[in-house]
Amino acid sequence: MHTPENTTSEYLDLPLGEFLDRVASDEAAPGGGSVAAIAVALAAGLAGMAARLSAGQLAEAPGLAERADASRSRVAPLARADAQSYGRVLDALREPDPETRAVRIRDALSGAADVPLAVAEIGNEVAGIAARLVEEGNPNLEGDAITAVLLADAGVRAAATLAEINLSSANVEDDRLGRANELVEKTAATVRRARGEDG
Repeated sequence: MHTPENTTSEYLDLPLGEFLDRVASDEAAPGGGSVAAIAVALAAGLAGMAARLSAGQLAEAPGLAERADASRSRVAPLARADAQSYGRVLDALREPDPETRAVRIRDALSGAADVPLAVAEIGNEVAGIAARLVEEGNPNLEGDAITAVLLADAGVRAAATLAEINLSSANVEDDRLGRANELVEKTAATVRRARGEDG
């Protein structure tokens, strides 16, 4: 039996098929937050590839590749962090004292909103990088670049929604709710731009 506490460090080292099996298993982790993080990491990987193959079309391509790589390095470990934060929620649910349990659950859920919000922040950045490559990069890689934009957008939407769910469950209303909505809107605008629909 794999639990959020004892196997999340292995996510990035797992063969793809095994990771997919774990997502589909009857265990609670890896769940939606981890998958959103991996989606954004994959988008960053595609953006990095498109940038490296766009040096002939775009002088800034090497810098875009570096930014995509940095985004991938930042977001991939959040798959593990999300499962760990979920583990803290499970720990809080096992608290025997009702009053203490309520406080711990609220705090754990509020804290659990931070990881998907970070995923959404990075996903928004990745979408912007990929959109630039759609517009000015190697035309032979346009399909890969637009896939990166759309995959990043999916990650942002999923992660922002998870952050909102956690905050709502914790009965917390703060600026993180507004930021989650803002990131969804900004990334959606980037998608429209990349697809030539913003005019």
